[in-house]
Amino acid sequence: MSQFAEGGWITVIGITVVFAILTILAIVMYAIGAFERGMTGRAKKAEEKTVEETKEEVEAPEEGIPPRDLAIITASILAYLAKKAEVARPLPFKRKVSDAWRLYGLQSGMNEVENFNYEMRKW
Repeated sequence: MSQFAEGGWITVIGITVVFAILTILAIVMYAIGAFERGMTGRAKKAEEKTVEETKEEVEAPEEGIPPRDLAIITASILAYLAKKAEVARPLPFKRKVSDAWRLYGLQSGMNEVENFNYEMRKW
């Protein structure tokens, strides 16, 4: 009976050690995640500050393209892309799979069964 008690205590100690290690790993992973979130938050804040500073410096009036010219340029680019996409479009077709492969697969499966049965009869 003492062997069963000793085995029980070893099991309890082993399970306790495993769960303790898993708990420590979970805490470490959580801490790493919190550290990572903190570092990315700081980086985002620093980036936002630099973007705000550059926006304040750049707010000079820009010379724009007249709307008529912009419409002509946009229309010509879209026409070019539509023509290019029309030529490069693949034709949709579905190839019929050859029956030879299907029949070969069935035949090889039947051969394996026959060989297995033959090997079983040898014993």
